[in-house]
Amino acid sequence: MRLDYILKGIETGQTDGELQTEITDITSDSRQCRPGSLFIAVPGFDSDGHDFIGQAAEAGAVAVVYQRPEALEVIREKGMTAIRVEDSRTAAADIAGNFFGHPSRDLILTGVTGTNGKTTIATLLYRLFTSLGYCCGLLSTIANYVCGERFETTNTTQDPITLNRLLRLMCDRGCQYCFMEVSSHALHQGRVRGLRYKGAIFTNITHDHLDYHRTFAEYIRCKKLLFDTLERGAFALINSDDRNASVMVQNTAASVYRYSEGSMAEFKVRIVERSLEGYLLSLNGTEVWTRFIGDYNAHNICAVYAAAMLLGADSEETLRQISAMGPVAGRMEYIKGRRDITAVVDYAHTPDALENVLKTLLELRGKSCLIAVFGCGGNRDRTKRPEMAAIGARYADRLIITSDNPRFEDPEAIIEDMKEGLDQEGLAKSLFITDRREAIRTAVMTAPDGAIILVAGKGHEDYQIVNGLKSHFDDKEIIKEVLL
Repeated sequence: MRLDYILKGIETGQTDGELQTEITDITSDSRQCRPGSLFIAVPGFDSDGHDFIGQAAEAGAVAVVYQRPEALEVIREKGMTAIRVEDSRTAAADIAGNFFGHPSRDLILTGVTGTNGKTTIATLLYRLFTSLGYCCGLLSTIANYVCGERFETTNTTQDPITLNRLLRLMCDRGCQYCFMEVSSHALHQGRVRGLRYKGAIFTNITHDHLDYHRTFAEYIRCKKLLFDTLERGAFALINSDDRNASVMVQNTAASVYRYSEGSMAEFKVRIVERSLEGYLLSLNGTEVWTRFIGDYNAHNICAVYAAAMLLGADSEETLRQISAMGPVAGRMEYIKGRRDITAVVDYAHTPDALENVLKTLLELRGKSCLIAVFGCGGNRDRTKRPEMAAIGARYADRLIITSDNPRFEDPEAIIEDMKEGLDQEGLAKSLFITDRREAIRTAVMTAPDGAIILVAGKGHEDYQIVNGLKSHFDDKEIIKEVLL
């Protein structure tokens, strides 16, 4: 595609070089450049794309979009066409839309945002519409899927070039629907800029990512951006049991619908029966057995049902398919083993999510001992560490505080931060084991017969990051080694 066409509609400043140049690919990663590439130099948090213009040239890039004026000299030295823009991050999204032909316009795209529940809702919608016979796409924390083919993911929401590339692949392979998680980071950074949504779902908003957003008000503002950009004819589906739900749709042009357990709504859910094997729910008056546990999953299932109805699915067939579905990877997955011990693996890594999971298990445990194993991630919001420990001590009979993904932080220092949330009673019921593998083994080996063990924080992740090094680590694998 010609460079001048790729830049159509994009406000540019100084240009230097030939704009009729044929471009073979676009990227903001110099390592992915090849002969004929357009390299977009985007400032990042850990590195700046402007520092890699030389590497992009060596790999074959023929043009550069940049925002730092001092980069022009390097671009000229390398003989590449230079296009200056005010904000190369924004330009990357617009360029990606042009280069890949605005693929979101050819899909029925539904976005899911909120602190908790995004992965479950997006994944179940993907499974549901696939089971209804449609070719579908999924963009999620766990993995991306295009008509059943899996593509690995690195972020909840990918960069705009990767997003548009995947959406184009979906169109080319005949996808009709796409369901995607939309993170607050992605909304703030403009990664989803230019995408056209048929609908958006708001789950809830609680304490998370304040290391990035700094204030809760800013976190809310970023989530709200998804609904501000919806067009007339789209739907906005909100969890009206969350006190911030109405804020999300204050300025939306979309038609607003609500789902709820306890307030007025177009889509209502009621929990009829609870057990460790699943919940019996009433959805708009029709009872359906599900293999999901947790009151919050009742909300998630209701959101899935509501979205399916808004997207035109048949109600009876939707309920039948929901009844046949199992949990999403790393979301309240349970493993039964020796001595009638049940281990539950969940991704809960925020105070609200951990409390919801522990409250659920407390209600279902009967007389069983409840043991919680979890930690807090490194180089992330430190303020939630003592709160997470306090919640664990409030609900669990025994507590084993360990490492999550320490990243570049000292694991012992993270645990010390968590200890600040424990009073004397909490300290008395707690063990502190830095090695996560040993912490899980200790929980299983010391558990009384019939105990329930929650291993929280990592869920579907099959790795651990310690001292910046990523190595294989899977909570479920370790549990099975010891428990089965």
